[in-house]
Amino acid sequence: FKRMFGLQSWVELLKSILKVLLVSGVAFYLIDASKWDLFQLSMDVFPQNLFHALDILLNFILLISCSLLVVVAIDIPFQIWQHAEQLKMTKQEIKDEHKDTEGKPEVKGRIRMLQREAAQRRMMADVPQADVIITNPEHFSVALRYKQDTDRAPVVVAKGGDFLALKIREVAREHDIMIVPAPPLARALYHTTELEQEIPDGLFMAVAQVLAYVFQLKQYRRKGGERPVLQEDNLPIPPDMRY
Repeated sequence: FKRMFGLQSWVELLKSILKVLLVSGVAFYLIDASKWDLFQLSMDVFPQNLFHALDILLNFILLISCSLLVVVAIDIPFQIWQHAEQLKMTKQEIKDEHKDTEGKPEVKGRIRMLQREAAQRRMMADVPQADVIITNPEHFSVALRYKQDTDRAPVVVAKGGDFLALKIREVAREHDIMIVPAPPLARALYHTTELEQEIPDGLFMAVAQVLAYVFQLKQYRRKGGERPVLQEDNLPIPPDMRY
């Protein structure tokens, strides 16, 4: 910008000098060329001298206007070029500033933190959709949804470790969602699944047993009878999914 503004100042100064020289030159030329007419003007009688004076004035205005048009004709291409250069510089500066800002480690860290917080808020908002929370029970919590009408297989709507696992359980309790301790299955689900994705085929039978247990437990709470028991350590989990 310093280079651009320095060049612009010199050009503006040059244009001002050129205008002064043109106007002065045209004025001098007219006065010199019209000195006999001006002398004759003093000899004429009214209204001839008025018409003669208007004729001289119109010639003066016409020549001055033509000289200024020459300046404008020279100035317009420069103004177009200057505007284009300023636009290019502005776009480049925006890119450079964005690059500098994005490139700072503290800014990148802040952006990543905000992204994680936003993702966690969205995930926690989905916990009430879950049918069951499978826990480690302390270190991991995985929230599963299974709607027979819409889901082909159970879907992970939330998962987390440590503090986030605790928050998932708190939200589950607020919405009366069943929490089932099953450490081997909770670890397998946590390490092998993604949010909003169906569970792996290898864990389908184990999760099906948990969902059946949840259904039986709800029935037991409503109607009584023999309390169902879940053998969480005996759930069918493939060896390559044990953590």
